[in-house]
Amino acid sequence: MPNSLKPSARMKIARQHPLEQEPNVRNRNFEEVSFGFNEDLVRVEVERCLECKNPICIDGCPVHIDIRSFVQLIYEKNYLEAARKIKEACYLPAVTGRVCPQENQCEKLCILGKKHLPVSIGKLERFVADYEQSVGGGAQFDVLDRREEKVGIVGSGPSGLLCAVELAKRGYRVTIFEALHAAGGVLRYGIPEFRLPKAILDQEIENVKKLGVEIVTNFIIGRTATVDELMNEFGFDALFLGTGAGSPNFLNVPGENLPGVYSASEFLTRVNFMKGYRFPEYDTPVKLGKRVAVFGGGDTALDAVRTALRLGPEHAYLMYRRSKKEMPAREEEVRHALEEGVELHELTSPLRFISKDGKWVNAVECVRMQLGEPGPDGRRKPVEIPGSNFILEVDMAIIAIGQSPNPILQATTPGLAMSKKGTVVVDENGKTSREGIFAGGDLSRGGATVILAMQDGQRAAAAIHTYLTEKATKRASVRSN
Repeated sequence: MPNSLKPSARMKIARQHPLEQEPNVRNRNFEEVSFGFNEDLVRVEVERCLECKNPICIDGCPVHIDIRSFVQLIYEKNYLEAARKIKEACYLPAVTGRVCPQENQCEKLCILGKKHLPVSIGKLERFVADYEQSVGGGAQFDVLDRREEKVGIVGSGPSGLLCAVELAKRGYRVTIFEALHAAGGVLRYGIPEFRLPKAILDQEIENVKKLGVEIVTNFIIGRTATVDELMNEFGFDALFLGTGAGSPNFLNVPGENLPGVYSASEFLTRVNFMKGYRFPEYDTPVKLGKRVAVFGGGDTALDAVRTALRLGPEHAYLMYRRSKKEMPAREEEVRHALEEGVELHELTSPLRFISKDGKWVNAVECVRMQLGEPGPDGRRKPVEIPGSNFILEVDMAIIAIGQSPNPILQATTPGLAMSKKGTVVVDENGKTSREGIFAGGDLSRGGATVILAMQDGQRAAAAIHTYLTEKATKRASVRSN
């Protein structure tokens, strides 16, 4: 049932805005900020789709969701089938519908967006995913004939989960090994409750288990068992390594080791995963004080400063060495942060952290910056303005300038090629230097988006399937001879 409205009429329909908590309410709670679309908003938004014969929006999706088809199914009010269509390519739509940077991917290529605002693809995806969860009618996929081969997935983050799903649908016996006591990786410990509720994540993981995927927690690769032990003693025919980038990067400035200076990963893990925001119900208190400063401009920095703000300080500063325009964080997250009361200090870089007594950080010395010539990445380099130093009083500082892979994997896996930055070297399909071992996500990229990690898991699953199928064919040929 195609849309009867002419394209000219569709273009006149304004892009719909999701329902959200009021800023002065949400900045003091950890409930989800955005409620997404209700059905009335969805009915209006789908009218805007031009139903392009060549839907290039799909080219912008790293996992190639059939966007035109699922939007058409929404138009027909067939919400469960729309969710199923999405899950053919991405099995965790309630996650990607919330955290995927659609504005830089599928929506960026939307033809409607050439002259008007693009179709809100991400919010439509979230709507049907939430609808599916609410009615309990999750899409069930037929698993192909069961295969004898076992595949191990190390890490239960986005790359590992999607790799596991794609392999399970192909009939493989799949086991995920997770270092922490609950699955989800960065989806659980890195993204705040107000952006991705744990209940939503838990349901998505349950859907993965329904495909026959086994998840083993409290299993630290390199300690509980090594990669070689998984292959040789546990009997896995192939492995996918998706252990992420759990080691934080630091500024390397004086005073950075003072008490009260945290990495964003430690801070977010303590507050989100260990429920520090519900102290004393959960015994993980977080001492903030009156002034908190977060250093960085990516999504993790925004998550950290918005999390800190909700714990009650008088001031929550976001310090970034470039301007707001250059911030790599999602536009929506920046807007939310500023609405909530985060104080942005653009073109500012820290020089040293200061303590009056050596027992806790009290201040940070910063310097003003200006943008110079573009660097190799095309971004203008920040340059110090001489004599612009100033002191900012703080009671806590949080460093959010990226992360690197944990070196334990490199130290315990002989022959696994690594880059100078500590990432695992892979080809375009995720194949490593070790036969039968594949990798992806932040472990090979060194820090990227959730959806790009899922893309890696998807590609690696296809490559693992090819690898194991070819091995099985060779074995059969040897036996026949």
